[in-house]
Amino acid sequence: MTRLLPGTVETMDARPLTEPVDQRAAKKFERANRPPVDVGKIFVFVLIGIIGAFILSIFGFMTVLSLGSGQAISPGMLLFVAILVAMIVFVVSRLAKNRVGPTDRYRLSQFAGANGMTYLNSIPDPPLPGMIFRIGRARTSSEVVRGARPRFVEFGNYRFTTGYGEDATTRRWGYVAIKLDVPLPHIVLDATGNNSAFSSNLPATFDRSQKLSLEGDFDRYFTLYCPQGYERDALYLFTPDIMAHFINNATLDVEIVDEWLFLYTRDRMTTPDAATWARLFGTVDALMAKLDQWARWHDDHR
Repeated sequence: MTRLLPGTVETMDARPLTEPVDQRAAKKFERANRPPVDVGKIFVFVLIGIIGAFILSIFGFMTVLSLGSGQAISPGMLLFVAILVAMIVFVVSRLAKNRVGPTDRYRLSQFAGANGMTYLNSIPDPPLPGMIFRIGRARTSSEVVRGARPRFVEFGNYRFTTGYGEDATTRRWGYVAIKLDVPLPHIVLDATGNNSAFSSNLPATFDRSQKLSLEGDFDRYFTLYCPQGYERDALYLFTPDIMAHFINNATLDVEIVDEWLFLYTRDRMTTPDAATWARLFGTVDALMAKLDQWARWHDDHR
């Protein structure tokens, strides 16, 4: 079969993701490719530490007073402490989920090389036109895996900061960027499964007049927005076989803008998990085949 990525699902070499790591090589790689310091994450950890220490000191003080007076600690105080501890554990677990350690970075670099791609530890302010790349400050792509032929594709994790001072928030996304042959109008496929009860998780709003119905029951899972006059292009790209891939990757949203197609998720995109890469390669491979078909179809119908 034609290889649309340097490695497809069938040819992907996942061994660097699962085999034991040469720790000396990993440390040497980390020294040569040390990522930039995430000041926002350090601030959050310090703040959590201060809050945790304050809670424990107050709880300890109340315990001493209760024991001294012969009274039991009130259920309300226990519930209050339990809720605060649960909140801290939740925040720390979310931060840990987004953490990429030196061994993971080394695995990703070896995985990229084994599959004919390249690895970059970070790209400050990536020059991409997608909606998530135009917001906030301290914009950085990290753990980037790139393929150059036959079509440019980039997998990466991304973060940016909004607000200032106490209101500062670091937001994280995973993305895939695929270079197209020709520019297309702004088309968005919004997965409804990752939205909140009231709005899309995407950092943009869309005109409901541009909403386009998909074939079958895919409208239950996705909302497609397309400018007037380009409905045929959108429906040609997002056919049932392509939509089936997105249902299997239910957290993925899609944006087409200028000469780029983007896949977005709020989870890490580049990860040492081989199963995640197999799903991504399958989706991207199917998209690239459809893009090639669309280019030929578009040329015939201009």
